[in-house]
Amino acid sequence: MSLARYRKMRDFAKTREPAGKAAKKRGHSYVIQKHDASHLHYDFRLELNGVLLSWAVPKGPSLDPSVKRLAMQTEDHPIEYGGFEGTIPKGWYGGGTVMVWDRGTWEPEGDAEESYRVGRLKFTLHGEKLKGSWHLVRTARGDEKKKSWLLFKATDEEARPGDASLLERQAKSALTGRNLSEIAAGKGGKRSWKSDRDPDFEHEATKPRAPRKVRVASAKSRAKAGASRARRAHQKKIPDAKEIAEAVRAPLPRKIEAELATLVSEPPSGDDFIHEVKFDGYR
Repeated sequence: MSLARYRKMRDFAKTREPAGKAAKKRGHSYVIQKHDASHLHYDFRLELNGVLLSWAVPKGPSLDPSVKRLAMQTEDHPIEYGGFEGTIPKGWYGGGTVMVWDRGTWEPEGDAEESYRVGRLKFTLHGEKLKGSWHLVRTARGDEKKKSWLLFKATDEEARPGDASLLERQAKSALTGRNLSEIAAGKGGKRSWKSDRDPDFEHEATKPRAPRKVRVASAKSRAKAGASRARRAHQKKIPDAKEIAEAVRAPLPRKIEAELATLVSEPPSGDDFIHEVKFDGYR
């Protein structure tokens, strides 16, 4: 169990994923991260010997004991990785949105290290969404290049035979209560990875926000400003009717009719008119 492969696959000058190191204090944390990368999948992780053993489960877990999900083992991850929820920029390894779908602890049944070595892990999950007894069974025995396992629910009181609604019913984060689109948009959370060298990527959740300065005017200042505007308007020169040629003094009409276009058979002639061609007629 080592983080060497994990570190080799990442450039920590370009991503803020934790480089991490194997934890000295042993524990049994458990997490499932819903990962919308090139393909949506669920990363199933169990802590053992200071690292998170990891499997990518394309179709996610099922509470039906008859449903066995393919689980492809991936590189071990640092323990800190289990608390991440946010966005990895596209173009980098694992680029996409990550959600902490479930979290808790796991309890191995028997010797965990020996069970893992032989490829037959049986354990109990104490998660927020998944509970009860589960199995992880390696199918590619003796072939270290093929990390193919099966994840499936054991038959117990937590099993739900025939129930296929788990992933749809439990679609939100166990950490923040957000869905994938909200995490991708940076709504309601502050965890995100970005590159210090990539000027085109800055997640909304990580942008520094300057305090907004709001100037509130008092009633007295608003009244003063209004009076000033009225005074300036009054000071503007109003034209005298006597200065306008052919002006006739008359009372204002009670109603002003809108000027409408008049339908004619031929366009008017003379220099007082400008004609413009339109696709649907002339004007």
